[in-house]
Amino acid sequence: MLQRFRRPAVPAAGGEVDGEEGRRLRAPSTLHAFNRYEIKYLVSTAEAAGLREEIERRLDRDRHSGDEGYGIWSVYYDTRQLRFYWEKIEGLKFRRKLRVRHYGDRFAVNDGTPVFVEIKQRVNRVTQKRRVRLPYRDALRLCDGRRMPEHEPSQRAFMEEVLDLVLRLDLRPTAMTGYQRHAYVGRDADVGLRVTFDQRIRGRDRDFHLGADAENRLIVPAGRTIVEVKANERVPYWLTDLTARRSLQVARVSKYCQSVEAYGLAPRSVFHVPDHDLDPVLPEA
Repeated sequence: MLQRFRRPAVPAAGGEVDGEEGRRLRAPSTLHAFNRYEIKYLVSTAEAAGLREEIERRLDRDRHSGDEGYGIWSVYYDTRQLRFYWEKIEGLKFRRKLRVRHYGDRFAVNDGTPVFVEIKQRVNRVTQKRRVRLPYRDALRLCDGRRMPEHEPSQRAFMEEVLDLVLRLDLRPTAMTGYQRHAYVGRDADVGLRVTFDQRIRGRDRDFHLGADAENRLIVPAGRTIVEVKANERVPYWLTDLTARRSLQVARVSKYCQSVEAYGLAPRSVFHVPDHDLDPVLPEA
């Protein structure tokens, strides 16, 4: 029988913050880019293809998608004790994670490439995501160098929050993920709705420069697709009917946690996607 792993006890030393200070850092911020509800499904690639055909009748393609979709690469930061990982596994009502994200061809990344520094946090059932767009060199200066880069006045509060997290919790690059996404957006009555299909989900636990020529391992089976429904207020009835008709089951899956577990950085939890059909290494597109 699968058992749920609990995180080990974490001392106050070593970069972790407990007590009132820790609760303050976990509390949701009043500043945010947007709030939304997110529902995930783990489906076969064949099922995803059929679902996309039906989705395209009701939603528009994201303007970046095209026929082949687009790549998304993210470097996740965590403590030495994997605090953010364990908060996700334990399902805390208030949790967050810090990442640097690039959209597109990672082999084209250089110091001046625009990337996003993001804080994604969960507040009860609502997901909040806040981010700033920076040249890659400045994102690394902030998150790895732990120094404040030049920025616009409107970005200051967020940048200070990121720097505070990095310094107080002693955050460091921990895992990387990459995948190919097809995205669809709502129109008319469905404005605010977004449905994404993520395939070829890979990861690695070293060589964290986004442009590094490094091998990545599949962290979700090649025949599986993560489908995510994102809505500002509610999911339309036609979409809930569609998922019910296809008997889709809501899945609790985190790409970051998958990457952490795939490389043995933490024990596999009951939420780990079975890896019986994983390939050791997947060639880059």
